[in-house]
Amino acid sequence: MTERQKFDLVKRIDNIEIRRYRPCVMADVIVDASYADAGSLGFRPLVTYISQNQIAMTAPVLQEQLHTNSWVVSFVMPDGMKLDDLPLPKNQNVTLRKVNEHTAAALGFSGMTTEAKLHQKEAELRTGLANAQLSPTGPLRIARFDPPWKPGFLRHNEVIIPIQE
Repeated sequence: MTERQKFDLVKRIDNIEIRRYRPCVMADVIVDASYADAGSLGFRPLVTYISQNQIAMTAPVLQEQLHTNSWVVSFVMPDGMKLDDLPLPKNQNVTLRKVNEHTAAALGFSGMTTEAKLHQKEAELRTGLANAQLSPTGPLRIARFDPPWKPGFLRHNEVIIPIQE
């Protein structure tokens, strides 16, 4: 089974989970493309990096908007890996970064991650946070857990927003 990004569940608020994500290392690629194209364009150099270096695939694959038509696509490195443990990427577009422990709210959903569905789920998550009087501290992350060949109705996805502790 594919290793998942580590977190501790702090509490549930209806269908929203408040999580404390553990520190990790991520491999990132910045992609200048539409939302629909960015995920697959960013995936290729990241999977090449982990394959060349015999690093296990983890879940989820993350995508976060930087600017209009600019996205960062990220792989979480396996639990316990430190920045110094990892080989430098041969592809200059792949970068490695340490991510500190942080708290975030997550809302899971099934199906395809279309822009319309993401806007709907983001609005649902932000409404839930406002109702719980929790303050977002960063941008929305889209988390995809399944391969593209898995039927949409079986896929698990999440929208995640960092929040103030």
